[in-house]
Formats: sequence, C-alpha cells, structure tokens
Amino acid sequence: MVTESDVVVVGAGLAGLRCAHELERAGLDVVVLERSDAPGGRIRTETVDGHLLDRGFQLLNPGYPAVRRWVDTDALDLHAFDAGVALRDATGTRRLGHPWHAPHLLGASAAAVAGDVPSGLRLARWLAPVLRPSRRTLTARLLVKPDADLAGSLDAAGVRGVPRTLLDRFLAGVVLDDTGATSAQFARLLIGSFVAATPALPREGMEALPRQLAARLAAPVRTRVEVEGVVRGRTPVVRTSDGDHRARAVVVATAAPAAEDLLGTPAPPQRGVVTEWYTTDEPPAPPERARLLHVDGHDRPTGPLVNTAVMSAAAPGYAPPGKHLVAASALLGPDRPVPSSAAMRAHAAELLGADAGAWRLLRRDDVPHALPAQLPPLTHRRRTDLGDGVFVAGDHRDTTSIQGALVSGHRAAASVLAALGVAR
Repeated sequence: MVTESDVVVVGAGLAGLRCAHELERAGLDVVVLERSDAPGGRIRTETVDGHLLDRGFQLLNPGYPAVRRWVDTDALDLHAFDAGVALRDATGTRRLGHPWHAPHLLGASAAAVAGDVPSGLRLARWLAPVLRPSRRTLTARLLVKPDADLAGSLDAAGVRGVPRTLLDRFLAGVVLDDTGATSAQFARLLIGSFVAATPALPREGMEALPRQLAARLAAPVRTRVEVEGVVRGRTPVVRTSDGDHRARAVVVATAAPAAEDLLGTPAPPQRGVVTEWYTTDEPPAPPERARLLHVDGHDRPTGPLVNTAVMSAAAPGYAPPGKHLVAASALLGPDRPVPSSAAMRAHAAELLGADAGAWRLLRRDDVPHALPAQLPPLTHRRRTDLGDGVFVAGDHRDTTSIQGALVSGHRAAASVLAALGVAR
C-alpha cells in the first residue's frame, strides 16, 4: 500500500506534534506516524492500582516560553511542588526555597546557609545573568559569554559548601548528570526557568501535555506504525510496516538514537534514569517538607538516588484516597552499576526520614535514553533542513528540555514551509 500527503512526520512526541500542528495551520495535508500505541514519545502516564505513574520522574515548568506560548496550562490543571529542596546530610534535613515563590521557607533557607554566606554571595554573582533584569532574552545574554562545563565554572567562581551541594544535587536530577559535565550556560538557562515559575504536575499526569497537543491535529496520529527507513529525493518516501508513505517533505521527530538510525545524524551522548514508584498508607514525610524535592546533601551520597519526591503531596490525584505515592530516581549510564531496588528504597526512606517497611513497589522504569547530554559549548540551534526533502526535529536539535522539544518542532515546520514555498 502506498499513501501520499504533503508532509509525513515520524514521531508523535512534543516536537512532532508541535511541527504537525504548525504545518496543518498552513493548510498542508500532514500524516503523523508513531511507533507506540499513543502519542507522547518519552512522556507517558499509566494508571496502576489507581495511581498515576509517569514514565520516569518528570515535571512541567510553566515558566518555559514555549509552554506559555503553545500550551493551555489552565486546561492541564497544574499542581505545583513547593519551590524548594530538602537537603539531607549528617546534620539532618535542611529546607531551602525560592525567596519569591516560597517565602514561607525564607527562615529555613537562611538557617541552612548561615555558615556559607560568602559562598552564597559567590553563587549569586554566578547567577547574575539570570537574576539581572534586561530587555534581552536570557538566551541572548548567555550565548555571547564563554561557556564551560558546570563543575569547572562553579569551581572558578568559588562556589562551595551548602550552596554548591544544593545546586549540584538539584541539577543532577534535572539534566541526569552528576559529573558536572553539563554546559554551565545551559544550567543557567534552566535556573532561569525555575526563577520564572515553579515546576508542576498536570492533574491527569504528564501525558496530558502531549494528549492536548495531539487533540489539536486535524487527523489522528497513526499509532503502532514501525518506520523502517526514509528514502530521500524530490519526493521522499517513508517505508513502514504498513506500506510506503510518499510526501513532499518528511520530518523525523524522534529521539536522537532513532534519528541517527534513520538519517545518519550523529546522536549526542544520552543520559539515562531509573525511577521506582512506591505506594504507602502512611505519609512518607512531615507536612512542612512533603511537597519538596528531597536530595542527598552528604559529601559522599549514601545511596544511588539523585532525588525522591512524594508525588501525591503536590498532586493528590496521583494516588487514590488514603494512599501516598513516592517516586525515587537514580542515574543510569555505561560506567555505573544498575542500582538495586533494595538500595533505591532504602535511600528514598533515608532522604524522606521515613520507614519504608510497608512501602509497596508499583513499577520500575528504566529509561537509558531519557535525555541528550547538553555539553559545552552550548549550541541551542542545530539545523533542521537536511536537504532532499528531509527535515529533523527533537530536543537534540535545540535544548534538552520540553522547551527545546517544542521550539524544535516549530523551527522544523518553518523550514518545511520555506522549502515548499508555503506562506505561514
């Protein structure tokens, strides 16, 4: 069977959905192909025993410009965590929060860094591009400055003590890297988004985000279609498990490893994560820190986790009445041992200050290709037009984030329209 259309979009993640919508708005006939059973790519949610389990620990930051522009966050009914972190070390648990979004944590934050005021001031200077008001976008301000890896940049700035530990451990769970190899400028971009707004969870789980984007398309996404190859040319062809799809243009909007297989575009190194989900009848953390992200503040972490959180404390709908849902995440990688369930559970209980004896494991998600690495120097725009009618989109073409995925899809659509001579 052979079908024909204006554009075939391979992949129904955020980039593919955003691209397809923009192309449809321009009047083109668009076919979206997805290998799995539903749109969303890496963003999926499953109901298990009445609990909402995302595919790994994920949050939506409504402060991202692309989210503000293209997502109806009111319809998602977002439920935010407290804008802060609980840092567990040998002295106990310190609570640190954003001075604007979590003013109730000001006293606890001041006490937590009381012995590291000079280092805190050096961190503030390091963050000056993020904190200083300007008419220019944060990206524009950062790209004109030299970049370095995060560890080297913080070392050069003299950031140490609790402020350094806090930043290192918090960002490790965001970029899925605890070696400090991530671009310092990208880290500042991320922090800028946290300054703008507090990450949150949609009432119906993270999959509500791609579901909203897919609902805007004129034609439904064609799911369970395995793409076997892309043939470039004047009329490119997508070869699939259910036949060939001819089009005037093809957009490959998959994760980086799949794009490399289909197009030969080199994939950046991948960051992996494993998340375990537990249910319990007893509150896993006291009320004053139940809605905080918990991280290990010891000089040498006492377990494998980069963070743990009580999901149902922030978004009660993530657990049925009388139950509490805990997510615990650790990093995966070729040079790391895969953490055992016993080690992850014990570390989560330690960080939360809880007894995990009655916790029940609902599911374990091993996601070896969760995010592309964002290494220095920061490159926030990679070309989308590969020639011969083939285009590429995904967070590996912009920045490793929901922001990057959405912007990448939008840029790919603009490239297609320009190549086809279609007015926007």
